[in-house]
Amino acid sequence: MLAVHLENGVVSMREAPLPQRPAGFALLRLMVGGICNTDLELQRGYYGFAGTPGHEFVAEVVEAGTRSLVGRRVVGEINLACGQCDCCRQGLGRHCPRRTVLGIVGHPGAFAEYFTLPERNLHALPEGMPLDRAVFTEPLAAACEILDQVAIPRHEPVAVLGDGKLGLLIALVLDAHGYPVHQFGRHPEKLRIAAAAGVATELAGAKLPTAAYNWVVDATGSADGLRSAASMARPRGTVILKSTVHGAVAVDTAPIIVREITLVGSRCGRFEAALPLLEHALIPVEEMIAARYPLREAAHAFAHAAQPGVLKVLLEG
Repeated sequence: MLAVHLENGVVSMREAPLPQRPAGFALLRLMVGGICNTDLELQRGYYGFAGTPGHEFVAEVVEAGTRSLVGRRVVGEINLACGQCDCCRQGLGRHCPRRTVLGIVGHPGAFAEYFTLPERNLHALPEGMPLDRAVFTEPLAAACEILDQVAIPRHEPVAVLGDGKLGLLIALVLDAHGYPVHQFGRHPEKLRIAAAAGVATELAGAKLPTAAYNWVVDATGSADGLRSAASMARPRGTVILKSTVHGAVAVDTAPIIVREITLVGSRCGRFEAALPLLEHALIPVEEMIAARYPLREAAHAFAHAAQPGVLKVLLEG
């Protein structure tokens, strides 16, 4: 089978054997995958990654122990947890210390003709959900995770800093849940997607509002994002960190300590929160698709996705 290989910053294609399906796992055929910022950070050296990347996908179940899954279109949660530790027993498998992570840590990713995941990780798609919507399940779940982690009072304004793929999804999710969102970004064409849904948007200039919000989300994907977000938070405000950046980030902790700002790290989310938003067309994810490439042209797809201002690039199986 054909599989994407990423190593030392180089994206290439390789012939690989069909993966073996352990007990409890399903063999999946890739239908469509999405290149996200984490994939690009892996290319830049994040985690010292070498192997097959890819964790945003829609696939068809080819083989599974659960016969009712065979032939179904599915999406899948990316953390492969042990199921036995304290974190797993608390329903926090995404924090399992023995976990592997699809296409990121210790488990070959979805950018291959075939790959495997535990059956318990899979979510069968509703009939008729378009692939172009379903492929956004994983990043949309990450956006929804904010509302699982923090109790933002209704009608409380939330500032979202960043207008990339995840920043837009966060702004749209918060808006769909009734929060007044003020999104700051550097790309008018991206901000128009959020503005069309009713989000208040603003081009981020040299100076951002200072101490203006009780709730700020950093989705810039940049090393400066935390500093900017912290400066926008009021005393005893909360900053939610959504950026994944390769390398160490210098932080001036003095204003965070003096203003007693709470920092909340935020990562993966529950697919159960994302799928209803996609099923009922509450989030216009299709407008974020910038390009499509066949799997065999993954190197071109990654190069396109890495260009400034580009949103979601898809790989089609």
